[in-house]
Amino acid sequence: MFWFHKLISTIGLLILGLLILIVPRAEASCGSANCFLVTGTTEGIDTPGRLTLDLSYRWIPMDQVHRGSKSDDEARVPAIDFADGVIVPDAHQEVRTNNELLQLDLGIGITERFSGMISIPFFNLRTHEHAHVPGDFSRQDGTSGFGDIRLIGKYALWVSTKHLLVGGLGIKTPSGEYKLLDHDGEINEPTIQPGTGAWDGIVSAYYAYQVIPHELDAFLSTSYQVTTENPLDYKMGDTWLVNGGVSYRLTEKWTTSLQANLRYAPHDEFKGEEVPSTGGTWIYLTPGIKTQASPNTALYAHIQFPLYQRVNDANIVPRYLLIVGVSHAF
Repeated sequence: MFWFHKLISTIGLLILGLLILIVPRAEASCGSANCFLVTGTTEGIDTPGRLTLDLSYRWIPMDQVHRGSKSDDEARVPAIDFADGVIVPDAHQEVRTNNELLQLDLGIGITERFSGMISIPFFNLRTHEHAHVPGDFSRQDGTSGFGDIRLIGKYALWVSTKHLLVGGLGIKTPSGEYKLLDHDGEINEPTIQPGTGAWDGIVSAYYAYQVIPHELDAFLSTSYQVTTENPLDYKMGDTWLVNGGVSYRLTEKWTTSLQANLRYAPHDEFKGEEVPSTGGTWIYLTPGIKTQASPNTALYAHIQFPLYQRVNDANIVPRYLLIVGVSHAF
């Protein structure tokens, strides 16, 4: 039972470390949340010439009203009047946003220590329900379309029998739609657009340690996305992610994992002014499972359960987050 006690101790230390790192701020509004976790298929370094394709589906239902970190009955959020260049406070009463995303990640090994990766969110569907204040209930203001592509280079800084440390640098391109219109013919809410319309920079690190070789692994990852203002003078908040957990190989084909996930972003800005009810802190506990269907193909599923969610003013938050996917190496 040594491995079991080692597993529990490692999980406890990683979760404690994440809780210590938390800065208590608010969560982003509407559909800006996305799955943030370690899937175990795209984090490492590919051998030279090896191509890895990872296709994932993500589902995030948001319908829980919060004020701060507590449940509430009503969530009123502002609207952005791009025509007049002003923030309209308490314009919408949020009801629900269902987020669906299909994403393709392609990784290729270039040298023994360097790999490149491109992430393509080729389908975003955000079904959005809110009530205008004053006004009628509407479910016509959702969006769908192609998202923002990310290009990342990864370099193995430390490779040994038990240790792997990978550093990454990349950019997020403004490839997605960010000017889609609502049913009134006005530019829709920035937080539910498929793209942001801005170039962003990304820096990341991933560390893995073999606690028990070929049986029990621990991992810790972090990334920071520096955002810029788009042509509409809107700027999303910078995003900081931290993930830590363990994976345990049950059999030759089946591997389970448990991780804690932190996502933090400050307020968005419009024309240099903070946008109320944006920015936030999320913490999730995420069990997962992966099966090696063939030597080159893996199937995986993860579900994220909220441990802590705090919003600025009042807003809606997810009930849970789900990701399923398939990874194949050539």
